[in-house]
Amino acid sequence: MSERRAANIALSTRYYEALAAGDFDALAALHSDDVVFNLLGTTPVSGRWVGKAECFGPVVAEGVIGKLVAETIRFSRQWRIMCADDDRVVGLMRGGGMATNGHEYLQTYCQILTIADGLIVELHEFFDTALVELALNDNPTAKGPSVPVRPFAF
Repeated sequence: MSERRAANIALSTRYYEALAAGDFDALAALHSDDVVFNLLGTTPVSGRWVGKAECFGPVVAEGVIGKLVAETIRFSRQWRIMCADDDRVVGLMRGGGMATNGHEYLQTYCQILTIADGLIVELHEFFDTALVELALNDNPTAKGPSVPVRPFAF
């Protein structure tokens, strides 16, 4: 294993551990100041966000954390690094909390972290946008959510 790959795995492990601990200051410290978040979909938090202030302000603090009941928040309840190389790490994570609108927000994320100089410089994140709309934006689909017969597992 190359030293860069090992360092990227160690950084990603700290990323998931910070999320599990709810330590958003430690989480933010793992990102470069000009980090880019690329978030799937057409929700209010979807799109391309540039810079730590934007990514951890409107997206994380307001768009997600601010819409959850604080004492219920627990990200990284389950996580796994799926693959890593000298530039990127791909991980899966499950976590969330109870939304302030009464819906449970237990999300599964696929994250591609691009790492340079020991910091996360870009994130591509894929998640259930219907759940984001229901729980975080109080915008349910016409039929409402359904539980899959064969749930996603990792």
